[in-house]
Amino acid sequence: MNTEDFYRQLLVREGYSDCTIDGYKKVLTKFIREIGSKPTRRQIENYIAEMRKKKYSFSHIRNTSVILEKFSKFLKRPIKLGRMRRPKPIVKEILTEGEVARILGACKNKREKAIVSILAYSGIRNREFCSLRVKDIDLEKGIIRIFDGKGEKERLAYITQDCQKIITDYLNEYARDKDQFLITTLARGEQYNGWALRKRVKVVTGRVKIDKRIYPHLFRHSLASHLVSKNCSLLTLMNLLGHSSLNTTQIYLRSFPQKIQAEYQYLVPNYL
Repeated sequence: MNTEDFYRQLLVREGYSDCTIDGYKKVLTKFIREIGSKPTRRQIENYIAEMRKKKYSFSHIRNTSVILEKFSKFLKRPIKLGRMRRPKPIVKEILTEGEVARILGACKNKREKAIVSILAYSGIRNREFCSLRVKDIDLEKGIIRIFDGKGEKERLAYITQDCQKIITDYLNEYARDKDQFLITTLARGEQYNGWALRKRVKVVTGRVKIDKRIYPHLFRHSLASHLVSKNCSLLTLMNLLGHSSLNTTQIYLRSFPQKIQAEYQYLVPNYL
């Protein structure tokens, strides 16, 4: 049994992206290492049951179930696993506007400032950030074109004039052709990756005394939350963030009941 044939099938026949397949590879490699390459139905069910007992995240259990179903079908031993009901998540912590300003102020060069400002103002995902090329940013209109978003979707993101100026200053100092990646590693000039991005954010935010775990995606959560607090419609926010459904975007409304309460107090009829 050759797992590479299985991954090739996911790529060619089912149309999964390289990024998704890489994630499935990690899950399946761990499973095969612990259980073996020809699992029985009972072994698969016990594996999922153990994951639920250990309270693994919903996403991890769901992804494991999906890949094990597909792998079993590939082995001609199809199995159907139940699905947990997706919990309704909330955003537990965000960066305040003042904290984002302090982080930007802690940047020591134009490259760091460009990295943080793009994350903070555009709200794009880590992978989208690492895939950005110079030509993807229209500095005159303040538009970022995302060509390799989640689910292989194309969309537009936006930045402010302040962010446009920061990127312009960065490109004046770190000159590059329009087809090159916007941000690359300093040592070898290679494409940035999620690990390098998280490390850079950790280095910059480590200079600021903020008692929160700060990571690139937190800037996305923070931007969305601030926009909701300033009466941004959910439909607009859905398009800004590249969500495929309003159900996903509603996390930001659920996370801030004070916003709902404020609108209620403003709109509630006066019966007395």
